[in-house]
Amino acid sequence: MHSNELFIGGRWLQASTGQRIEVVAPHTEEPLAKVAAAGQDDVDNAVAAARSALDSGPWPRLQPAERIAAVRGLAALYGERRAEMAELITSEIGAPISFAQRAQVGLPAMMMTAFCDLAGAYPWREVRAGMYGADIHIRREPVGVVAAVVPWNMPQFLIVTKLIPALLAGCSVVLKPAPESPLNALLLAEMIAESDLPPGVVSVLPGDGSVGEYLVKHPGVDKVSFTGSTAAGRAVAAACAADLKRVSLELGGKSAAIVLDDADPATVATGVRSASLSNSGQICNALTRVLVPTGRADEFTDALAAEMASLVVGDPTEPATQVGPLVAQRQQERVRGYIDAGQAEGARLVTGGTAMPDGIDKGWYVRPTLFADATNSMRIAREEIFGPVLTVIPYSDEDEAVAIANDSDYGLAGSVFTEDTERGLDVAARIHTGSFGVNQGYTMDPFAPFGGVKGSGYGRELGREGIDGYTDTKSISVAAKPDTAAASVAKGA
Repeated sequence: MHSNELFIGGRWLQASTGQRIEVVAPHTEEPLAKVAAAGQDDVDNAVAAARSALDSGPWPRLQPAERIAAVRGLAALYGERRAEMAELITSEIGAPISFAQRAQVGLPAMMMTAFCDLAGAYPWREVRAGMYGADIHIRREPVGVVAAVVPWNMPQFLIVTKLIPALLAGCSVVLKPAPESPLNALLLAEMIAESDLPPGVVSVLPGDGSVGEYLVKHPGVDKVSFTGSTAAGRAVAAACAADLKRVSLELGGKSAAIVLDDADPATVATGVRSASLSNSGQICNALTRVLVPTGRADEFTDALAAEMASLVVGDPTEPATQVGPLVAQRQQERVRGYIDAGQAEGARLVTGGTAMPDGIDKGWYVRPTLFADATNSMRIAREEIFGPVLTVIPYSDEDEAVAIANDSDYGLAGSVFTEDTERGLDVAARIHTGSFGVNQGYTMDPFAPFGGVKGSGYGRELGREGIDGYTDTKSISVAAKPDTAAASVAKGA
C-alpha cells in the first residue's frame, strides 16, 4: 500500500508536509501503520487537478453510458479486494470482521452496482413541451468539483455514497478520509489508479480537521458533501454559506424505537440490537432511545437486557465477535462519561457499565449498556453517545410516544415495532425524521434515499436522490417556429 504517498491527480506523490498520521489498532492499542499527512499545498494541488479534469478533461463530456461502464470497472476491481478491505477496516477501527464483511464492505460493493443501475435509468436529458410551442430541453449536468469529507465509523460506506454518484454525474472529487481510518481510503485509491477513471477525477488526502476545513473553504470547490457531527456540520454549513457553495450534510442522530403495545419482546430485542449495536453503537442512525408502553416496560426491558448480555464482546478479528472496541481511547472515555451521567441523573443501570468486559484487559472496549426508567430530559436520552448504550423510556399512550420521539434536536432515523403494519405506517408518518423503519431498524437500501432533518442535516444520499445531489439542472428553451408560436397563442386566447 502507498502509505508514504498521497493520491493526487492520478499519481502517487509525496506529501508537502513531510508529516505522518499514526493509525492505532483499537483492539491492541498498538501502532498499526503510519501514512502521509496532507497539508494545504496538497489540497491546492488536488483541487487544481480536479478543476482541470472538470474544465478540460474528458470525464464530464463522456456519455453517461461511458461513465457507467468505467464505474462498473471500478466496482469489479473492488469486488476482487473485498476480503482485504474488510480485514483492513477491522484492524483500523475495530469493527467485528463479520460486520466488516457484510456491511462495511459488502454494502458499498452492492451500492456501486446499484448506483450504476440507477444512472442507467436516470433522466440525464429530456425534452418538455413549452406553453407556447417551444421545446424545453432539460439537461442534468455535473455540479462541479466535489469535496467529500467522511468520518471513521463507516468509512467505505460513506465514501461510496458520495464518490460513486458524483462520478456518475460527471464530477471530479477530492476525498478526505478521517485520520483514524485512512488505510481503507488509500486501498480504494489503489483501485482507482488501476481503473479507467481519467487522471485528476479523484484525489485522496488523509489529514486532520484543519485539512478538511481548508478543503471545504477552497474557492475551487463547487460542492461539499460532509458526514460527521452536528457541531462540525454547522461549521461546514457556515463556511459554504459564505461563498454560496452547494452543501449536503449527514450529521448526528438520537433515533427512537417506538415499541407499540402489541409488539413481541423477543422481536423488538433482536431488531434493536441489530440496528443499534452492530458497530459497537458507532452508527449515526442507531436506535438509542427505546420507547416502551408503561404497562409492559419490564417485559421489553428484560428482553433487551437478555439480548445485550448475550452479545460476544472481544477480538474483532474473531468471526464469533459481535461487539468490538471503540475507535479510540477518547471515544471510550466519552462513552463511559455518559454511563456515569446516566446513573447520576437517576436512570436505572440494567446491564453493562464502565468496567471492562470480562476477560478483556486491553483495548478501547465498553460493555453493552442498558438504562431503564429514564426520562427524555436526561443527557443519555438527548445527546448522541456514539457507543453501545441504549436507554429505555416508558410512555403512557401512542400520542405520548410520538411526542417523545419528536422531542429531539435530531431527526435522522427511527423505527416502530408492531404486529399491525398499517398502524406502524400511521406512526411513521407522524415522526419528524428523514428516514424510518417499520418492524426493523432503518435499512440502508441503495435504492432508498437517506438523510435527516433538524440537527441531523439536509440533503439526501442513496437512491435516485443520491445522484440528484451532484447535478445542476439546466433548462434550454428552443423558440418555436413563427407559425407554431402564432397558433399556440391563438389557441390560448
